[in-house]
Amino acid sequence: MILIDGKKAAEELREELKKEVSDLKAKYNKVPGLTVILIGDMAPSQIYVRNKEKSAKEVGLKSDVIRYPDSAEEKVILDKIKELNLDDTVSGILVQLPLPKHINKQKVIEAIHPSKDVDGFHPMNVGNLSSGYESSVPCTPLGCYLLIKKVEPNLNGKKAVIVGRSNLNGKPMTQLLLKENCTVTITHSRTKDLKGECLEADIIVAAVGIPELVKGDWVKKDTIVIDVGINKTDKGIVGDVAFDEVSKNAKALTPVPGGVGPMTIACLLKNTIDCFKRTQV
Repeated sequence: MILIDGKKAAEELREELKKEVSDLKAKYNKVPGLTVILIGDMAPSQIYVRNKEKSAKEVGLKSDVIRYPDSAEEKVILDKIKELNLDDTVSGILVQLPLPKHINKQKVIEAIHPSKDVDGFHPMNVGNLSSGYESSVPCTPLGCYLLIKKVEPNLNGKKAVIVGRSNLNGKPMTQLLLKENCTVTITHSRTKDLKGECLEADIIVAAVGIPELVKGDWVKKDTIVIDVGINKTDKGIVGDVAFDEVSKNAKALTPVPGGVGPMTIACLLKNTIDCFKRTQV
């Protein structure tokens, strides 16, 4: 079995991006800029944002973090986003989720100009992705897609099963694999014969938030299994896939942690660079 090393893949992608930023600087005499808005002091969000800032600087991006207290008014955040939309030095804007309850997530997502939406959550980018047009793609599914392509460059005609139907992962993952001529089935926790669906799959992407849901006897030989889940349990952090069981059958499998996670941040940097390049045409 191939253990898909997300850390190594992310490192390789960051090296490519570093060179690309250097080339862009030589060509345009400026570099892409990523601005992250962080509201409140939730520990996981603080860690994510620190990692994003560190990675952005490593590849040569201009990186800023704007911090607000948990009590910040929605209007203040929306006004700041409008200001950043007009700032030519900002290529990408990311508002770290989750937001405090008094701030409307949809309003915040829609306030970010689609050309600076590095998360790929704006309805216009969602629509462009589903229509097969150029768009920003959400970072986690993009990372999953790149990991799958490392194992199997030609996905033509493969049967893919997505476990999970979220806007963040399941739906965009489906669009990416459809573009590769896969036959894609979206399943979820209420699917009648989930095991039967998974046994048909050449590719399984598990992103449903249920610890070790996908068992060893759900996976046929030669299946590529991507585990997006991060679940805190009594035995520590586990994914949505029962790793020890599935590793006996799968052709390739991502570990948790160290699989999809590192690729998510690398893909955020890639999206920022792509947003910058689209505005230079």
